[in-house]
Order: sequence, then structure tokens, then C-alpha cells
Amino acid sequence: MAEITPLHPVAPAPRDTSIELVCPAGTPAALATAVEAGADAIYFGFRDRTNARNFPGLNFNEKEAAEAVATCKAKGVKSMIAVNTYPDAGDDTIWRRAVDVAADLDVEAVILCDMGLAAYAAKKHPNLRLHLSVQASASNPEAAKFYQEAFGVRRVVLPRVMSVAEIAELTQAIAPIETEVFVFGGLCVMAEGRCCLSSYATGLSPNKDGVCSPASHVRYEQEGDVMVSRLGEFTINRFDAGESAGYPTLCKGRFHSKARSGHLFEDPTSLDATTILPDLKAAGVKALKVEGRQRGKAYVAQVVRSLRAAIDGETRTADPATRHLMEGQGRTEGAYRRDWR
Repeated sequence: MAEITPLHPVAPAPRDTSIELVCPAGTPAALATAVEAGADAIYFGFRDRTNARNFPGLNFNEKEAAEAVATCKAKGVKSMIAVNTYPDAGDDTIWRRAVDVAADLDVEAVILCDMGLAAYAAKKHPNLRLHLSVQASASNPEAAKFYQEAFGVRRVVLPRVMSVAEIAELTQAIAPIETEVFVFGGLCVMAEGRCCLSSYATGLSPNKDGVCSPASHVRYEQEGDVMVSRLGEFTINRFDAGESAGYPTLCKGRFHSKARSGHLFEDPTSLDATTILPDLKAAGVKALKVEGRQRGKAYVAQVVRSLRAAIDGETRTADPATRHLMEGQGRTEGAYRRDWR
């Protein structure tokens, strides 16, 4: 009788600590999920206009934020609080309080975009680590060095409009300032922090109120066999019978122009840079960021686990299981490849 050799469980790949996986949390439950799924750092915001995902039912009050920071510390995960909208002229009270609370909680970093608020944070809390939000749209050495020299910014989150080669060149030019790039989630066709489309359509600003194409202004109306999606008074899309009706984000609507009809600003698709993570690491990037503080626990769990496996070398391909989480179920590497040049 043949001898049976016992099977031994395969040990998981060791975690790659040379680069951070920065994950979103829109709720305490999502934060706990991100910790469990393998996040190195988690970013979240307060339940007010100080963060750029200011949607009903999302974000953290001060007590929840304190508990979140404690959870992260206990698990060896870095906590970051986003205070990444622009204050009202002449009244930045709630924004300053957000910075003060974050500092008192001893978070790893605060993510800011406004110069005035950065100046306040640097003066009032000199030991608080500052990261520059993508909302600031800093994409050249002069901008990054200005924020570092003026306010002590330690990391710059880069806009999603740069190629890998451009990121590598910038990262080398601004060292020791760190760079962080988005690798999964929603795309923004505009220079972040500069888009006024939603403000024009709804009166609510992504950059000041933290809401882009807010649900309070969304309507779906059936016209015969056609489903019409509207944002405010604007028709964003028309879907034929059997066609999936996507969310009416203004820049991803279908419009008519003199030249053609279609997605004139941006296709409804999501960023997935899984296959080029080694290129981004070689470019010197310090952190890889997942977009999606408005998404649920299932999104966080699937995406974080998938990217954790890719970073640690267990896989080099895009995860088919994440396709259903994407807009239009389509994935793109965005500007990173810059194939059109």
C-alpha cells in the first residue's frame, strides 16, 4: 500500500512593507473590514463639509473617529483623516476644528488641500504629519516643493492624469517628499479640486461641500421603454430597455454635440492599475491608494484583499471578481499607460 504524504498548508506570501496600501473607510464597519482585509493605512473623514465624501449616512463623528484610531493602533495600521475640501472665505471654523481633533487623536497624518488650513496646521500642530490631498492638484516639482517648504508637507497625493514615467520623474525630483497614487476606484476626468460641473448643475460643490453629483439631486424617470437619469434639471443619460441604468455622474453622461453623440467627457469605467503595480513601485511611489469611501463593506473587502495579494506577489493579474464593482463593469489603467501619445 502506497504511503500517503500529509499535505501541509501553503504559507501566505510575506507582506511587502516597502510600499503602503492606503484604503478607504466611509463607515466604522468599512474601517474594520479594511483592517481585516490587509490595509497598511486607512483614510476617513468627519461627518461634515470638511471632507470630499460628504454624503448622508457616511463618515465619522468624533467619538467614532477616536474608536477608529484606537482600532488602527491596536492592529498596527496607520490612520489618516481627510480634511480635503476648501473652507469658506472668512470662516474656516469647522475645518480648523477638524484639524485640531485629528491632532488630539494622534493620527498618522491629516490630508489637506487648502493652503490656509495647511498654514494653520503647521503652526498649531508642528508635530502633525501633513499629506497634500489630490484636491490640490500638485503635479510638478515646483508645486510639491512649495507645499513642503511652506508647510512641511511630507507626502503628495498625485492627480490621476500622469503617466508612470512622469510619476517616476517627479518622485525623483522632489525626494525626500513622498508620492502616493491611486490604483483602484473612481476616475476623475477633471484636475481634482478644479471641477465645477456638479456645482453648476446642483449648486453643491465637490471642492467646498464635498459632494459630486449628490443623490439629493438625482432622479430616474421612465419614458416608455426608456429610463432617463437626471441630475438637477439636466438629463445625464437615457437607457434603453434591458440596459443597465448607471448613476448620473455628470461627467460620465452621454451627450450630443455637433460632431457626435456619446460619452464626451469620460466613459463610465473604473481605474484598476493591478497589472502595473511593479512599475509604480519601480517609479519610487511610497503609497498606493484605493478610492471608495462611499462604497460598502463588500467593495472594501474584495478590493483590498485583491490588491494585498498583488502587492505581496501572489498574483500579477487583475482580479475578475472585482469587475462587478466597477462602473459599467469596465476597467482601465487610465493615464498611467498614456497609450494615446
